[in-house]
This record gives sequence, C-alpha cells and structure tokens, in this order.
Amino acid sequence: MPGRDPLIRLTVNGQTHALRLPGTTPLLAVLRNDLGLNGPKFGCGIGECGSCTVLVDGVAARACVLHLADVAGHSVTTLEGLGGPEALHPVQAAFVEMAGAQCGYCLNGMIMTTAALLDANPDPSEAEIREALRYNLCRCGTHVEILAAVRLAVDRSRR
Repeated sequence: MPGRDPLIRLTVNGQTHALRLPGTTPLLAVLRNDLGLNGPKFGCGIGECGSCTVLVDGVAARACVLHLADVAGHSVTTLEGLGGPEALHPVQAAFVEMAGAQCGYCLNGMIMTTAALLDANPDPSEAEIREALRYNLCRCGTHVEILAAVRLAVDRSRR
C-alpha cells in the first residue's frame, strides 16, 4: 500500500517487536509511548543529559537522538531489561544500597552507563568511572552517592 510505513523489527529487553512506524521516529518515543517502558526519561531531547540512556548491542546510547531505523535489527536494553524488583541487576542493587538517587531523574542514565562500563571493563579506575559518567547530568547533586554506588558495583564485580 503506497505511503504506508515499512515494518521495522527490533529487539527490546529480549522481546522482538515489529513496528509500522516512520523510521525517523525517535527511539525514546517508541520505548515510552509504544512499548510502555518508562525507565528511559526525556530530559533534554538533544543527547546531552543522559537520562534517556539505553544499551544498543551492549553499548550505552542516547535514545532521544536515535531513530527507530537506527536500531532496526539491533538489541536494545532498557532499565527494565537489566533487572526487576525480584532480581535486581548488580548495578541497580548497588544504587539502591548506596541511596544513589535523590529525584531519580538521572538514575536511568547513570545505571545504564555504569552497566555498559562494567560490561566493557569490570575493574575500572576512579578516573575511568568519572570519565564514563561525565556526560550524565545530575540536577540534584547526588554525585557523591552515585560514585559510591558505582564503586560498590565495581567491588562486587571483582568477586
């Protein structure tokens, strides 16, 4: 049928989806509006704050600046896909234990970026941790608790 959007397939949190949406639709809108996933947050809309961070094939990426066509055929993991209340991901557990949130708006990006960092480097230095998180903005100033949570996750990944 002319004018009809193509079927785009992607895997989100291990589940395959076939969506008939414009390829230029922002991934963040698809995740939140079409798939009902609220882990990624809309912050700045231009890829600067990190609150929309997801993993694309295991690499941290900003969902607000990615289009649906960019992730076709790829695996996307959101905060919901890392773990849930019954079985938290080790990074999520560390953030809970260290009270690494105040308002919680940046938390998605901090956790997803940390998970990607630890997957790539299970024993990062303090400088590597700070470098990885430097593009995730925390408006509340919870940086001390966030860094403590990341250090705890690193310590636990060494065991």
